Amino acid sequence: MRFKSLDLNLLVALDAMLAHRSISRAAEAVFLTQSGMSGALSRLRAYFDDELLIQVGRNLELTPLAESIAKPVREVLMSIESQIVSRPTFDPATDDHIYRIMVSELTLILLMPAVTQRIALEAPNIRLHVLSQQDRPLDALERGELDLLVLPEQVASANHPSEKLYEENYDCLVWTGNTSIGETLLFEEYLDAGHISVEFGPNRVAAFDGWFLEQHGVNRRVELICTSLIAPPVLVVGTQRIATVHRRLANLAAQYLPVRVLKAPMKIPALNQMVQWHKNRDSHPALVWLRKVLVEEAAKL
Repeated sequence: MRFKSLDLNLLVALDAMLAHRSISRAAEAVFLTQSGMSGALSRLRAYFDDELLIQVGRNLELTPLAESIAKPVREVLMSIESQIVSRPTFDPATDDHIYRIMVSELTLILLMPAVTQRIALEAPNIRLHVLSQQDRPLDALERGELDLLVLPEQVASANHPSEKLYEENYDCLVWTGNTSIGETLLFEEYLDAGHISVEFGPNRVAAFDGWFLEQHGVNRRVELICTSLIAPPVLVVGTQRIATVHRRLANLAAQYLPVRVLKAPMKIPALNQMVQWHKNRDSHPALVWLRKVLVEEAAKL
């Protein structure tokens, strides 16, 4: 099919090449031979009168034009997929598609066991890919690489719909052998103690509690930094340090580890965990059902 002399089949190839920045990986993604993908690139270059992808060292980089059209091309294809190609109905008992959900470690531990158990009962043929949160999860959502994304409200995109799953508050954890902290944690004790902090990615972005405390002038003496939300309860054992963690995680850790849960001596706002999806898939029947499962199971937390 052609639209203003453009073979619309080439849009699929173009989208794959712009996303993967590799002829071979793009060919594999859309089930073309490498020579077929190279031919598609030649035709696209002729149509746009632009190189689109240029060799820089060992890598392929996008030209300015390619950068500018990458998002529109992806959105057009997603719109076609959701409104024209996708099945108009969804039956969880018989559906056998793969759905990709990206979640944090916290949601993986607290919510996903109940979600996956329910799906196994009600939609036994569905296959889930539960992905770990990466540095730029919203980019993956924009590219259509995810069906659902669970993330804090503060970093959710304003460009796509979302729904609240659950609210998470904060408590403090100390080792049961901690001799410097009593039954009540005072603010002065909190400041005097050594702390375990969580940071994410190469830019060392602080977890919400650390970011909030820094923004309000609470300077902790951080003695240990890790990159996992679920690591602090383990790492606090055997030390005189404090870990400020999500309340449900703290209570879960106290069931298995020699730690005590203490009320934080300052008010830290609750963190809302949201489920988000691409605006072009707002009415996709399978995703509507999956969102419903997530919301209903989250309400039981």
